[in-house]
Amino acid sequence: MRGRPARALHPVAWWIWSVGPATAAGRTVNPLLLVLVLAVLGLVVSARRTEAPWAGAYRSYLVLALVVIGIRVVFRAVFGGGAPAGAHILFALPRVPLPDWYAGVRIGGPVALEAVVAAAVDGLRLACLLCCLGAVNTLADPKHALQSLPGALHELGVAVTVALTTAPQLAHSAQRVRRATRLRGGRRSRRRGLSTIVVPVLHDAFERSLHLAASMDSRGYGRARVVPETRRRVTSALLLSGPVALCVGAYGLLDTTVPPATGLAGFAVGTVSCGAGLALAGGRVRRTRYRPDPWLTPEWIVAGAGFVGALALVMGTGFDPTAQAAGADTLRWPELPPVPVGIVLSMGLAAFAAPPPPAGVPGSDPE
Repeated sequence: MRGRPARALHPVAWWIWSVGPATAAGRTVNPLLLVLVLAVLGLVVSARRTEAPWAGAYRSYLVLALVVIGIRVVFRAVFGGGAPAGAHILFALPRVPLPDWYAGVRIGGPVALEAVVAAAVDGLRLACLLCCLGAVNTLADPKHALQSLPGALHELGVAVTVALTTAPQLAHSAQRVRRATRLRGGRRSRRRGLSTIVVPVLHDAFERSLHLAASMDSRGYGRARVVPETRRRVTSALLLSGPVALCVGAYGLLDTTVPPATGLAGFAVGTVSCGAGLALAGGRVRRTRYRPDPWLTPEWIVAGAGFVGALALVMGTGFDPTAQAAGADTLRWPELPPVPVGIVLSMGLAAFAAPPPPAGVPGSDPE
């Protein structure tokens, strides 16, 4: 493990791996299993995050997850609609009278412990999904991920890459202008300093834009092949039907009341349709890649740990995903089924299978 060369894992492998923890969070209501998912995410992020500026964003996602849980609990307490008979009442909020035509909605009233626990578990599920998104955004280099897009999304990838690099370039330009102003003995007044910095920074930004436009034009950016009308129609049909099937499949996979076969079938049809549509649409674009990211054994292990784990959880292997572990009717300590625990722990292998991240900020190589 120590002798492996440091390199960045392929960003697509991280995105495929993130499907596993996200599926685990969406297919269970067991708070212990959700906490285990958060622990695995924290292990992988702490072990394989880089020193890039975006690598510190996971802490913000954790704060947002806590805010989501708090909001869910507050909404359940305010709009809970009262407490059932035999519930453990924590406190009572003032009841707000509503008109008769607003039947079915209650504001205020007694707040039960069971309702608070159920709301916290629901918020914890959404918090886990947010942390999964934060983990993959922390681990995957956004510039490399955009470079891995298919040819059909080449223009979109270039536009997003340019947008991501604009803010760092402006900050660097502002630092250079401020340093040059101080060396020339310029005034240190805030208003005067701002006026002497804004104009050179904007001038530098325009210069960079002109150089970027000239370099893109010299490399043939925006020039596409002539595509027959029949191929364009087939491509449009595939790209329209594919996302619809993916939405149906995703709903079937996340909703525990839908048979797993329905979700898998919709997801498979949508994946094939989108893949075929992107392949046909990408045929009109010719491009080359400078130093493409390799796909080696670590990528297969990381991606397989997430995908196989997600597939096993969708099939409900070894546990009942519809079982309410901590319900609103009774309070009891949830059971921890061994099979899902083993599946979630296997996703933590990404922390050891992935190569160590390179020192310094990735993506800083000259292009």
